[in-house]
Amino acid sequence: MKFNLFSKNKKNKRKLFSKKNIIIFFIFFSMLITIVALLMPRQNMKVVYGVTFSKAFAQHLGLDWKETYLALLDDAGVKKVRLPSYWNEIENERGEYFFEDLDWQIEEAEKRGVEVVVSLGQKQPRWPECHIPTWAENLPESQRQDELIKSISTVVNRYKGKNNITAWQVENEPFLPYGECPKLDKNFLDREIAKVRELDSRPIIISDSGELGTWYSAGKRADILGTTLYRIVWNDRIGYIHYPTPSVIYRLKAAIIMFITGVDKIIIVELQGEPWGPKMITETALEDQYKSMDPEQFQKNIDYVKGIEFSEAYLWGGEWWYWLKTEKNDDRIWNIAKKTFRNSK
Repeated sequence: MKFNLFSKNKKNKRKLFSKKNIIIFFIFFSMLITIVALLMPRQNMKVVYGVTFSKAFAQHLGLDWKETYLALLDDAGVKKVRLPSYWNEIENERGEYFFEDLDWQIEEAEKRGVEVVVSLGQKQPRWPECHIPTWAENLPESQRQDELIKSISTVVNRYKGKNNITAWQVENEPFLPYGECPKLDKNFLDREIAKVRELDSRPIIISDSGELGTWYSAGKRADILGTTLYRIVWNDRIGYIHYPTPSVIYRLKAAIIMFITGVDKIIIVELQGEPWGPKMITETALEDQYKSMDPEQFQKNIDYVKGIEFSEAYLWGGEWWYWLKTEKNDDRIWNIAKKTFRNSK
């Protein structure tokens, strides 16, 4: 007698959906995906590496932020940089804008032919993720959103005449509930994107977590989908997590997302290049920092990207490399980064 999946026989149903059968299914499914990924044609695409730079984080490490930035451009040879435009720095006082520092960063990049991605919005790179000015924190949500749209518009209008700006990133990992941010309002995110499109024709990057995100919601809104990529992270319950994901899985995931959303370019907008531990770097002993990021792991992360075959990868941690070099007399990671940047031009 043939078994009917929709039979009312509860015993049969329990047998079909037993824990053992579910585990077997997922093992088989994982093996199938891996085989498909391995059979995908390789393009041997050259990866161009860039870096994210945060003036605020350089200062947090006790560095001269201008010296650090110029060292990345001139000594390390960075040719692509992602720069945040923190709302609480740009408009610390309501209606009063301060652009001097961001102007300087973009102009110094322009002098050297360095391409720039400008990040926009309230959720931007670096902890605490949300960078909302004090005056806007307690505004009614609709009013705060209106003020943010004004601020984004001011930033885009100020810099859209700069030829070295290649794209705008709207919010940072908006679909990942991480950091001290208000709950995501997808309609407002769409409004932010629409406003930037109205003001300028450059591509819009929407980012998502490489390990925890589906990429779908970001991909269907983006001209360029930006994924993060971390290999060793800290979890308060488990401790250090070493992601075992083969690089080909990212290639397969990218192919699926490109097919179902229509996005035609995916880049790594944040590639782990600094420690991720239980505390901030400034509160962590150097030997503990090296548990999640040392020269060997740094090189492994760079090599890992080559198997994914995305055309661009923005490394995370340039400020920390310079801190190691100048404050801890350890230039090993700086030199690896320098070689990587110069070989990827």
